[in-house]
Amino acid sequence: MAASFRKHDEASTLQTVLAWVVGLIYFAPVAWILLTAFKTRADALAIPPKLIFKPTLENFRAVFVSSSASGEITGTGVWVYFGNSAFIAGSAVLLALIIGTLAAYAFSRYPLRGNDTYLFVILSTRMLPPIVVIIPIFLVFRLTGMSGTYLGIILLYTGFNLPFSIWMMKSFFDDLNREVEDSSRMDGSHDWSVFWHVVLPQVKAGLAATAVFALILTWNEFIFALLLTGTETRTVPVAIASNIGGEIGVDWGRLSAMVSLFLIPVFIVTFALQNQLLRGVTFGTVRK
Repeated sequence: MAASFRKHDEASTLQTVLAWVVGLIYFAPVAWILLTAFKTRADALAIPPKLIFKPTLENFRAVFVSSSASGEITGTGVWVYFGNSAFIAGSAVLLALIIGTLAAYAFSRYPLRGNDTYLFVILSTRMLPPIVVIIPIFLVFRLTGMSGTYLGIILLYTGFNLPFSIWMMKSFFDDLNREVEDSSRMDGSHDWSVFWHVVLPQVKAGLAATAVFALILTWNEFIFALLLTGTETRTVPVAIASNIGGEIGVDWGRLSAMVSLFLIPVFIVTFALQNQLLRGVTFGTVRK
């Protein structure tokens, strides 16, 4: 018995060490970006790379303000880009979550003839890489006048997030005990009341997990944002790309500072929903 417990402890310790190693490998590029954001240009370009240096906030200052040759201080418009990204991503994720949740519940509780075929068709729209459909979408945007508008890019992101939202939420609805819903209906509750008061509270973890993954996909999207947004609707990924290059080459410090700021909202949302997110990604893996 003692030997069995000892082997179990050793296996648990090995798994923990491996988890830490994998985690550090994945986090290393992010850590390097954060370090570079606090380096001067000379330190950022130093060979070999410097791990010990005198930190500076000049790169973060340069993200928000710029100086002309005459010494005039002007804004860079970065707040506009962050506002655009937050508004577009938030609206698209919210719409995809609402529509996807309703559709997933319908597929789960009121299946049609050929239900699996419909679900496969929905999923197949997510299999295509964005670059394949960019030309027809670009032409549609030009013909409808939605190019460079908030409505156009929000609807586009909503459409691309819908397959993921439907499939994610359907898996959560399928794992629920339907006897509770039937009992509520027997007590006189109508379908909408059952859905709102009985079903949704049980899938909060699924809603959180779906929202986080959809937010990450939308927040980081670049191709559509580059080609279909205008000057007033430009998002942060496009703004970051516009800072690459120039007469003096890539300003790695300023670029890293902007990327670091770009990562903060996703980190905040993920940590705020981490408990629900953990339950969401493990929901249904353990059955009683």
